[in-house]
Amino acid sequence: MFDSLYASLCVFSQSYVNNLDVAKDLVQDVFIKIWEDKIEFNNEVAIKSYLYTSVKNKSLDFLKSSRFKSTEHMSVIEIDSLNKESFYLKEVVIEEASSRIEEAINTLPNKCAQIMRLSIKELTNVEIAKQLDISVNTVKAQKKIAYKRLRPLLKDYFVFIAFVFYSFD
Repeated sequence: MFDSLYASLCVFSQSYVNNLDVAKDLVQDVFIKIWEDKIEFNNEVAIKSYLYTSVKNKSLDFLKSSRFKSTEHMSVIEIDSLNKESFYLKEVVIEEASSRIEEAINTLPNKCAQIMRLSIKELTNVEIAKQLDISVNTVKAQKKIAYKRLRPLLKDYFVFIAFVFYSFD
């Protein structure tokens, strides 16, 4: 579980604390607690739920700490807004959707996957072509191949992914 969720949990924590190094420490603390307390889980959903909730709480505890307050000056109201259920749900859904999309993209041929990752970063076809030193038509053709291959892989997650991109404007 560490290998598959560590990066996502770090990004999730970073959305609270705005510091990747601190986020990594907080996530490691959560995994260490599981190890030390020998916590066992019934299934993958229980593990993910526990981890995201623990990382959220650890991140909020960090924000509430006197060390953070003395250096960052975040107000109690700002910290409370991060504690709202909608913020937490949005971040978990975004991380889960990103993970599913990345898993699907990893099934594509290398060049095709590279083009899709750049496309997700909102680069235009022309920008992608320049960056990869290929023609715009090749970019378009590779995207067409990618969409054809990704559609069946992500069809069960379409509502989930749409929720991410349209619910939190």
